[in-house]
Amino acid sequence: MKGPGPEIQSYVTLGIDQEVFAVSVAMVQEILDCQPVMRLPHAPPYLLGILDVRGVTVPVIDLRRKLGLAAAGAVTLTCRILVLEFVTAGRTILLGLQCDRVYDVVELSAVSLEAAPDVGVAWKSEYIRAIGRWRNGFVIIFNMERLFTSDEFAYLTSLPE
Repeated sequence: MKGPGPEIQSYVTLGIDQEVFAVSVAMVQEILDCQPVMRLPHAPPYLLGILDVRGVTVPVIDLRRKLGLAAAGAVTLTCRILVLEFVTAGRTILLGLQCDRVYDVVELSAVSLEAAPDVGVAWKSEYIRAIGRWRNGFVIIFNMERLFTSDEFAYLTSLPE
């Protein structure tokens, strides 16, 4: 008799430039069309500003800039903001990730995921939880708990509500 199959997890895939990334579906609260945000003085370059999402203040991150890529420029019709909620270091974080596009929800088997190689890519490999295969290419699964430093998390959670 066979044991249980490999653990399958669902991810939302998103595009930045020519790369495909993913975040766990469990983190995604909603997906919004890009919209104007309120800019904050002296904010870090990757922080676009804050957005009101049904009465809740959500900091919006320019994922391109956070990853060390060039800013996108003009907002396109495919631009989206993923509103995420996750827990790190005992704190619940709510934030928006602005990306170039959202593709789909995909299911990936835990056994098919590979560790992130340390090859000096434009973004730090500690940001990557794993790499999977999708549509004849790769999908990079974010480690959201490591995408920001503890000081950055402290700043993001201290923004006005």
